[in-house]
Amino acid sequence: MNVFYEESGSFKVGAILADNTTSLQVEAAHGKRSKIKAASVLLRFDTPILSEFMNQAQKVADELDPDFLWECCGQDTEFESDTLAADYFGHTPNPVEAAATIILLHNAPMYFYKKGKGRYKAAPPDALKAAIASQEKKRQQAELKARYVEQLCSAVLPEEFKSITSNLLYNPDKNTIEWKALYDACVRMKLSVPRLLEKCGAITSSHDYHFNQFLWEHFPNGIDFSEINRQQDLNESHDLPIAEAAAFSIDDASTTEIDDAFSITPLKLGSFRIGIHIAAPALGIQPDSPLDMTAAKRLSTVYVPGRKITMLPDTAIDHYTLSENRMCPAVSLYLDVADDYTVTHIESRIEKINIAENLRHDTLETYFNENTLNENDLNHPFIEELRILWHFACKMETIRGKASDSKNDKIDYTFDVSDDHVAIRERRRGSPIDKVVSELMIYANTEWGKQLANANIAGIYRNQGNGKVKMSTSPAPHQGLGVAQYAWISSPMRRYVDLINQRQLIAMIRNETPPYTRESDSLLIAMRDFEIAHGFYSDFQRAMEHYWCLRWLIQENIQTINAQVIKENLVKFDHMPLVMRVPSLPNMAPDAYVKLEILDIDLLDRSLQVKFVQKLES
Repeated sequence: MNVFYEESGSFKVGAILADNTTSLQVEAAHGKRSKIKAASVLLRFDTPILSEFMNQAQKVADELDPDFLWECCGQDTEFESDTLAADYFGHTPNPVEAAATIILLHNAPMYFYKKGKGRYKAAPPDALKAAIASQEKKRQQAELKARYVEQLCSAVLPEEFKSITSNLLYNPDKNTIEWKALYDACVRMKLSVPRLLEKCGAITSSHDYHFNQFLWEHFPNGIDFSEINRQQDLNESHDLPIAEAAAFSIDDASTTEIDDAFSITPLKLGSFRIGIHIAAPALGIQPDSPLDMTAAKRLSTVYVPGRKITMLPDTAIDHYTLSENRMCPAVSLYLDVADDYTVTHIESRIEKINIAENLRHDTLETYFNENTLNENDLNHPFIEELRILWHFACKMETIRGKASDSKNDKIDYTFDVSDDHVAIRERRRGSPIDKVVSELMIYANTEWGKQLANANIAGIYRNQGNGKVKMSTSPAPHQGLGVAQYAWISSPMRRYVDLINQRQLIAMIRNETPPYTRESDSLLIAMRDFEIAHGFYSDFQRAMEHYWCLRWLIQENIQTINAQVIKENLVKFDHMPLVMRVPSLPNMAPDAYVKLEILDIDLLDRSLQVKFVQKLES
């Protein structure tokens, strides 16, 4: 005697070896013995032979029509499988027919609901219709997914993918059929998602891939300013006093947000007055205005090689930037300085000042550098004023306890990107140009921060202690700069915290109620959000500088390059700000020079593989 039984959702057959009423010992056709529950047995049979039973039952089950059987059985009552089999075959079913009917009922759960051992109930018409529609939808989706996978594996981007490529790259919905197809194709092709989409033509620029990812994460609504009425906010009063001096600015050639300028006015007995003039957007951009809310979202201008995302729209920048040959509103800090460069008097004013010229680094460096400082050549614009500022900057640097090292070998890098061609330029840090600008900005930010603190007016400070830098509404020393307090005020067109501090400073100078207190939500939220955003923006700038270093290596077809060991296997490449680990580097002392071979550059991953070649003489 043999049995047809159900085990773990599948049907099996076996010859009875022992029948213990509640359980049976059975042996399968291939010889495996099992113990099964008597309740699992659906029918007993002698013929056909055990090895042929399942094949014959499945063959009959394949010929059965579930639609016809569903129409044959009653819609409202449960039924036995044997009863339905008898109705269908027109006679008492033999074991093969009975098993085939059970198999069909089991494999058609849309049509028949299982209610117990051998008992079923027909699905309601509406439920069956919905289930069939769902099954058809799944079938169509499976076919669509298979088509997508085949196209992707053939390096063809499906038409449906073109409008959602950014979603698939940066924020995929993993429940969509497109993502599932892309994932399966990546597994089959053994490629990453960006690499496969690049093969399919969806990524035409590795630079845009990285830049658009940043925009997707931090500027989801885009980077234009179409959502605000740009002109309504620029409503500062026009009755500002006119400054007597003419000023000049010092900036990189690409700078449009000119925040600062300087002036020199001779006084009696060899003394003079230094003017530090800061652009004054806080005069016109009112708190909670549309333009202010936009700036509060952006928090800072984002700088990357070849482009930038400004905090303010071009119309506001054009209105407030300290452009040459025009009168510009400014918040000015005047320092009366003796002939030994000691500050004897300080005064702050809100005024309009004539910007005589915008000096640019590329032309200024040719006649204002370490070699020309002591020359008597006066043929260049503002050279005499620049020398005065240089001597003043050196004195201020010494007072801060940060006297410059004439052997300073730290290098700053600038990236010039034009038509996908990159040039990386080096400038030794601490050059006369750098020192003049940085020292005067440090002085202004330190002095105005002190004035705000002494007036008990809230401000946002950048403090540093024990190597940790943080932002706070409480003034505290900045050990790295060697000053008692440091408030960011000098870049109000490029940093939102500077704009907030400038509003407070203007209120102090005018003896008005400041717009913020130390408990103001807008001030505290701006400080917190700025610190987070500043970190993200700085990381992105470094990542894109790394990217353009890789582009330069490809562009110049560099095969080998020299590098300097920082520590262990960490090295810095010559003539670029590219730092990476070299696993093949042998143990060497810091500052040793080595030659490396370029093995592979991947612009999508921003990765570089190199191999140690040899140690070089310093």
